[in-house]
Amino acid sequence: MAIPDFQSLMLPLLRYLGDGKEHPNQETTEALATEMKLSEEDRAAVLPSGQQAVFSNRVAWAKSHFKSAGLIESTGRGVYRITERGREVLAKNPKRIDLKFLDQFPGYRAFRIGKKTVVPPTVPPDVAAMTPQEHIDLGYQQIRDDLASELLQRIKECSPAFFEQLVVDLLVAMGYGGSRQDAGRAVGKGGDGGVDGIIKEDRLGLDVIYIQAKRWEGSVGRPEIQKFAGALQGQRAKKGVFITTSSFSKDARDYASAIDSRLVLIDGEDLADYMIDNGIGVAEVGSYVVKRLDSDYFTQE
Repeated sequence: MAIPDFQSLMLPLLRYLGDGKEHPNQETTEALATEMKLSEEDRAAVLPSGQQAVFSNRVAWAKSHFKSAGLIESTGRGVYRITERGREVLAKNPKRIDLKFLDQFPGYRAFRIGKKTVVPPTVPPDVAAMTPQEHIDLGYQQIRDDLASELLQRIKECSPAFFEQLVVDLLVAMGYGGSRQDAGRAVGKGGDGGVDGIIKEDRLGLDVIYIQAKRWEGSVGRPEIQKFAGALQGQRAKKGVFITTSSFSKDARDYASAIDSRLVLIDGEDLADYMIDNGIGVAEVGSYVVKRLDSDYFTQE
């Protein structure tokens, strides 16, 4: 049989995870391939990039959407388990689970249309009318949004010590802190007055940036930003970066933009975007070069 699309894999996947046990990716993929009676040729089929099997990729997409809808959870690297919400869905014995079905769950629609894209919920994109370039752009953005969501979830599961290391790695990759060794000694060693760390603004150390990094769930409000700004004044510092895995309230952002000190607020979405752009915690699985006709080449003088 032909390889099922990822939406057709959703119900079989949830049923397989329905036993409540933890299941590694490879085990799950093999079990579904057997259930779907895929041939060896189908199992071996790879994406155009040649980096991943088509079937494994589609199973991964189904898992990504399930995680965003809260039907399954990651309990370790490449290991998944059904959630209570997932069990409730199975108990209703649905005939099919697809993107439209998942839209009923809070927060899922925002994930599917992209975290920074505002689309009227009753007007889906007219895929048939899209150009090939638009298909590529839409697909790329969906992949990026899914990756950002997965990154943020994984960060929240990490220890505080690992989060501190992640912040150092990111800032060094962005050109701050000099060497990795210098940055590692600086961040986390500031300590006094609500400042978590200090890092060089450039390799020469002509100026420094004070950092506070918090792995929070709730929104960071104005009081926390005021405390950080006060700590900067105590250090006679003018520049600070406040990093959180959650979000900032409007009052917090308004306050940061109104004071004399230069404060940059990096929320969870920004953090994930910076990590993707700077290659932190992500690996390249394929690249595509889009070319067009070079009219100048064919111009005859």
